[in-house]
Amino acid sequence: MKIALIEGPLLDRIGEREPEIYGFTREELVRSLTEKASALGVELVFLSSYFEGELAKLIAECSADGIVINPGAYTHTSVLIRDALIFRKVPFVEAHFSNIFKREAFRQNSYLSDVAEGFICGFGVHTYSLAVEAVFNSLSVV
Repeated sequence: MKIALIEGPLLDRIGEREPEIYGFTREELVRSLTEKASALGVELVFLSSYFEGELAKLIAECSADGIVINPGAYTHTSVLIRDALIFRKVPFVEAHFSNIFKREAFRQNSYLSDVAEGFICGFGVHTYSLAVEAVFNSLSVV
């Protein structure tokens, strides 16, 4: 089983960016995800881009069985990313490190959550691990 983790702009800067919100490093995140993938026996593929069209292309062309996605700021603006996820027809979980409902009003809207298998936010470094497990469970039921 292969799960793609797809990230949008600035998510590669975790640990440098707004530490009061994120509070962990990229290394901690990768370590947590590697441990989760190993425990589940899944292959985890990391994909990212700063560009909306490139993110849509990554989604449409990835060979994963399921997707964990954090499109960053595109969460609140991108019909294109939504359309790519619908086109791809694999289970996906939307994931955000911070609780978007405790942030600015414009961050509380998602173009993806109503078509996602699930939505996980607010668990910091553990968010992606929870999302990987959720995608794994979704695929294991099929």
